[in-house]
Amino acid sequence: MYEVQHISISIARRPEDVYTFASNPANLPQWAAGLASSQLTQGPDGWVAEAPFGRVKIRFADRNNFGVMDHDVELASGVLVHNPMRVVPNGEGSEFLFTLIRQPDMTDEQFAEDRLAIETDLRTLKTLLEK
Repeated sequence: MYEVQHISISIARRPEDVYTFASNPANLPQWAAGLASSQLTQGPDGWVAEAPFGRVKIRFADRNNFGVMDHDVELASGVLVHNPMRVVPNGEGSEFLFTLIRQPDMTDEQFAEDRLAIETDLRTLKTLLEK
């Protein structure tokens, strides 16, 4: 088993609003700089993006009523990284959760950098949605 860190942020918007925006891959460049640094294009087996670490393929969970936005990221090397992500009700707002799973051969520094990138992305999402 690998080390796991749960990263969350409260967003003062209805879960449906957060889910609709965050689950749309076309919106990733607006808030997920750690994953998509340019517009995404839809291919036959997922979305393609230019990430800070190279070209990636992204496949999201099908739309659902549970707020689940899990997605797999296939790196240029062929390595597949599963990213659990969801939005849940929190009073009149939402809690957005990302589960960071440490990858094999990842150094402590790389794991900390991943966490920081995700925290930054979630703060950006919060700012966008609370405008």
